[in-house]
Amino acid sequence: MFFTYVYVNIHFNNHHDTYKHQGMRRKLVAELRAKGIRDERVLQAIGLLPRHFFLDPAFEELAYEDRPFPIGCEQTISQPFTVAFQTELLELQPRMKVLEIGTGSGYQAAILALLKVRVFTVERHKELHLKAADMMRRLMPGNVRCFHRDGFLGLPEFAPFDRILVTAGAAEVPDTLLRQLAPGGIMVIPVGTNGQRMRKITQTAPGHFHEEDKGDFRFVPFVKGLEK
Repeated sequence: MFFTYVYVNIHFNNHHDTYKHQGMRRKLVAELRAKGIRDERVLQAIGLLPRHFFLDPAFEELAYEDRPFPIGCEQTISQPFTVAFQTELLELQPRMKVLEIGTGSGYQAAILALLKVRVFTVERHKELHLKAADMMRRLMPGNVRCFHRDGFLGLPEFAPFDRILVTAGAAEVPDTLLRQLAPGGIMVIPVGTNGQRMRKITQTAPGHFHEEDKGDFRFVPFVKGLEK
């Protein structure tokens, strides 16, 4: 079942998305629903977006398994459950301005864009940034703005953001990012060194935050600086 409030604007161009791929996505969506994902908009977006487009062809037959895969630069594409879980925590509404820290393959940014939000995404690895930016231009032109920046700095020139999503494990919550959160805004960030706890942080008043613990996860480390 599809819902009209999800924004569907994927340009496949020369990419191939077969009935087999679509069937594997339906199976993945059913698996995520069984694991507790309840936001049907998030599930629909995952059902629509070909994850294999964001992976090396060597992983194509495995792309719809619920696990991470390497994407180069010692980084990974998050497992679909993690993508769905973090996206659900954001409580997105159309036209919200969302900052993503850690573009990676671009898959998470594309999921966000399918939910009608304005996506600003930052990647420290230039190789990954260029590849993801090219993918965004070809798949969903104009819907995602990609930047090669230090994620710890965020994008202050575009702040404040209604939502901030961090897709790498931070030793602590960066104050620089908290300062870029709009009043009433939500940040979702995994915090910890040897494994992380997912935190949902809501700004309840200027400089005041309510924090919720959402369980154990494991991410690559959140690293300062740029990789040229």
